[in-house]
Parts: sequence; structure tokens; C-alpha cells
Amino acid sequence: MRSHSPDPKPCAAFIEEVGGPALELGCGDGDPLLELRRRGLQVDGVDSSADMLERLRRRANEQGIAVTVFHQRMEALNLPRRYRTIFLAGPTFTLLPDDAAALAALRGIRAHLAEDGAALVPLFVPAPSEDIGRTRTATAPDGAELRLSVVHEERDEAARTQTTLLRYERRHGTDRSVAERPWTLHWYSRSGFQSLAKDADLAVTAITDAHGAPAADDATDVTFRLEPST
Repeated sequence: MRSHSPDPKPCAAFIEEVGGPALELGCGDGDPLLELRRRGLQVDGVDSSADMLERLRRRANEQGIAVTVFHQRMEALNLPRRYRTIFLAGPTFTLLPDDAAALAALRGIRAHLAEDGAALVPLFVPAPSEDIGRTRTATAPDGAELRLSVVHEERDEAARTQTTLLRYERRHGTDRSVAERPWTLHWYSRSGFQSLAKDADLAVTAITDAHGAPAADDATDVTFRLEPST
């Protein structure tokens, strides 16, 4: 049911520019980490989902790729070394529920970032969903029908949160299972994120768009480049 896979090229270019070792936050089940490792780049991964990491390890084993990954939350990093580059391949940072968790994550990035290193944090402001009542379908390897529906959505501009209720269904013959789960996104103003970065002793050295160019003032999908400020 994945809607897209991250492009490894910008991540590889960033690592090659700044240097390794590198750390991918929110590495999930291995995209783009496995491709970066296949290219010979020294990249570790961290993710809060044990299930996703298990799939990553299985994929790595099938492809003959050595990986080092850690099961930790982004806002509670405690890793054994520092990194020249730390990055998120997508806007996973917006899954942190509030500014306090975001500040904890930024402080974790600072604690694990080499003094001559840099970090990339993609962010976006979600638009209200146009998919309420719509269903996406896919077929699992065992032939089961998978269905994903947007049931309901609530948006709080003051808190900068948008919570979407998703319904997951699996149908295989006469068997049917259903689960509903909320999906909450928390967004940031540019000045607000810069303030959080400053509190974490990180300096914003660039704000770019999807093409790596300086982002327009009204752009809602941007990437912050962070470097140690002290």
C-alpha cells in the first residue's frame, strides 16, 4: 500500500558532499538505506518500528547487503557513535506529535552529529485530505485483497496538527480483518522550526525545495539543512 519510495539520489549526494558515516532517521523497511549501502556508502539506520526493521533485515539478507540498524525512537536517540551526516529521506519528522518531541529529536540529532557535520530535515504542511470516503486497493503476495480507506479527518490550525482516521482491511476468501488507526501529522512554521533548532544548538544554514534550490517564501514542502552552532 506504499504510495511512493524515496529517491536515493539526493541522500547519496548529501553523504558524498559532507562525508560519512551517515545515519538515516526513520529508515523503515530499507528504502533508500539498502540502495545507499549497495552503492558502498557507510550508512546506519534507526526506526521506532520493530516490524519495519525486521523486514529491512530480511530484505538485506536476501540481497546480501550488510546493515547496522537500531530500534529507537527519533526523540530518544542513544547511539554508540556520532555521524558526519544525519538525514531523513522523507518528511517523517512531521509524525512527531508536538514541539516538545520535535525539540527532543533535534537535541538527539545535535548530540550525535559530528562538529563538522550536517543534517537534513524535510518538512511539509499537509493540505486537507481530498480522499475522505475513497478506498485504495492492492493485492498481497498470498492473493489477499488489501484495502485502505480515509474515514475521517480533523485539523487544528492552532496546534498545527491534522489527524486522519484510516481503515485497513484484509480480505482472503471468507476471511476478513479490519483495523482503524489515527494518522497524526504535526507541522511547523519556518520561524518556529528555526527557533526549535536554535534551542537544540543547531543553525539553519539553508532551506531548499524539492529540487535543491532555495525555497520560495510561500513553499510548504521544504528541507532544512542544519549544522552545529556551537
